[in-house]
Amino acid sequence: MAPLVLYEYPFNESIRTMLRLEHLFDRLGQLIARETPLDHHFALVTLFEIMDVASRADLKSDLLKELERHKTQLNGYRGNPAIAEEALDEVIRRIDHAFSGLNALSGKAGHSLTANEWLMSIRSRISIPGGTCEFDLPAYYSWQQLLPVRRRKDLMQWTQCLMPMAEALQVLLGLLRDSGSPHKVAAQGGQFQQSLPSGKTYQLLRMRLDPSLGLIPEISGHRLMVSIRLMRQDEEGRLKPAHQDASFELTLCS
Repeated sequence: MAPLVLYEYPFNESIRTMLRLEHLFDRLGQLIARETPLDHHFALVTLFEIMDVASRADLKSDLLKELERHKTQLNGYRGNPAIAEEALDEVIRRIDHAFSGLNALSGKAGHSLTANEWLMSIRSRISIPGGTCEFDLPAYYSWQQLLPVRRRKDLMQWTQCLMPMAEALQVLLGLLRDSGSPHKVAAQGGQFQQSLPSGKTYQLLRMRLDPSLGLIPEISGHRLMVSIRLMRQDEEGRLKPAHQDASFELTLCS
């Protein structure tokens, strides 16, 4: 049986930004590990995308505040007989490590890379269709001819200043995802709606769907309600409502 397909839906702009960055860091890691110049070209594209997303002025301080909030919340569990102290200490240690690494960064994530004129010359042309041809950027073309191990070493060096942010995201999103409990729900006629309790603020919805059903979810939600409409793609790629009963796994994370 094929594994269930996971869809995630953020309920606020902060989580949306964190998920986008996580997606980009995951892509960057996969591309750096490969060997072809084309893969390493798109690793640089991804590096610049991360810098663009991470350039939001308050992002670093928001992540630090969230780490501090989780630490305070977890410290409140000390002495609780239902909580394993060893496991609690390990999670708090991970939070502390992520906090100190991110806090030690000066300026915005990736800011130090803006002093590298060679990298910035590539960044300025990489969004132009065909703008990184060998006759436009001969030095970049020369770099692409280097051995994969040398290119990988350079990429690892350039991404080093972004790793504290990647670690903070990994810790925060891991804690958020662990906060929810999955349960099975049914969509009658391809529609599912659920009211959310007013006293609790959810930040992330996760749903797992059997790929053999051939269905695609359209998710919308806010602090009071979540709605999921199951769709099916026609031969031209357009999404149309699938008026059929189906079940899926739903997790609400706070």
